[in-house]
Amino acid sequence: MNLLELFKEYYQPAVFSFGLCVLLVFYALRLYPKWGLMDRPQKYGLNRSPIPYYGGLVIFLAFVISVLVFVPLSKGLVALLLGGLLITFIGFFDDFYSLSPWVRLFVQFLACILIIFGGVGILSINLPFLGSVNFTFWSFKGIFIASAIFTILWVMSIVNTMNFIDGVSGLSSGVGFIAGMTLFFLSTNPIINQDLAAQAPVAMISLVLAMVSLAFLIFDFPKPKILMGDTGSTFLGFVIASLAIFSGGKVATAFLVLGLPILDMLWVIFRRLFAGQKIWKGDLKHLHHRLLDFGLSDRKVVVLYLLITAIFGFGAVLLVSSQQKFFMMIALSALMLLLAIALVFSPRKN
Repeated sequence: MNLLELFKEYYQPAVFSFGLCVLLVFYALRLYPKWGLMDRPQKYGLNRSPIPYYGGLVIFLAFVISVLVFVPLSKGLVALLLGGLLITFIGFFDDFYSLSPWVRLFVQFLACILIIFGGVGILSINLPFLGSVNFTFWSFKGIFIASAIFTILWVMSIVNTMNFIDGVSGLSSGVGFIAGMTLFFLSTNPIINQDLAAQAPVAMISLVLAMVSLAFLIFDFPKPKILMGDTGSTFLGFVIASLAIFSGGKVATAFLVLGLPILDMLWVIFRRLFAGQKIWKGDLKHLHHRLLDFGLSDRKVVVLYLLITAIFGFGAVLLVSSQQKFFMMIALSALMLLLAIALVFSPRKN
């Protein structure tokens, strides 16, 4: 399928979801100040006026409405939407009341259980030079236990990875756009997928995700007019993680696209553990914060971050074999290590 054929088949959901999200953001910009749905800049020591917050509600609504219009309902899709509703619900109340991390993790766990009972799970993964590792060797009442455990770990990791990078406006929405487009092109690639019809729902959902993220990015960057909060970042993470295991695993691809934020999350977790800190207690030492300390502006940080993400996303589309993706992961890890060394030993900006 060439680009012209792709355009003819998918332009309607792309235009609809993009336009709907833009329309909902305009309404949110007018209504949120009246409803008191504003951020609290003084809480983070920011010297600016409050701006509309909880933009994740807009992202969720635009996504759900667009998917329901263009994608036929299935057991897996219903599970995805219900799980997304749970994630959005707990994200909203966390933004509003600052809930316990254990409450957030429990609800995320329930959302994972929903998609597992919806028939979505990681049944196997291909390891470079070792072959396929199967997770269907242990079952209980029709549920593959090893597959369920791996799926839960994967989805919860990506949900919190997307939340971790939501420290500079434009990062989460930009990564959501790149991840959605990457999964879309993979799902419509005839070299990888023999049955394109079976991949059509995944392609459609991925495209909707990308277009909703792009529409929000317009208001999120370079100067934010609305913020998505945990409500939006965790929802985007949940959808990306779930789509990566819909209709055939694309976990390696999602890992490449989200490689930089994943490695940053691992770095932050291990650093907090070795420092005797709580791993869920936020700080200003993420990669994007260190880049800001290095002297880069918010705009340059977002552009650099998204450029690296796009390069590896593009590579994930072009490279088919697990060996090729493995070497890309090595390259990404090396790049992250070099960045970490440079930023850790660089002087902080005064």
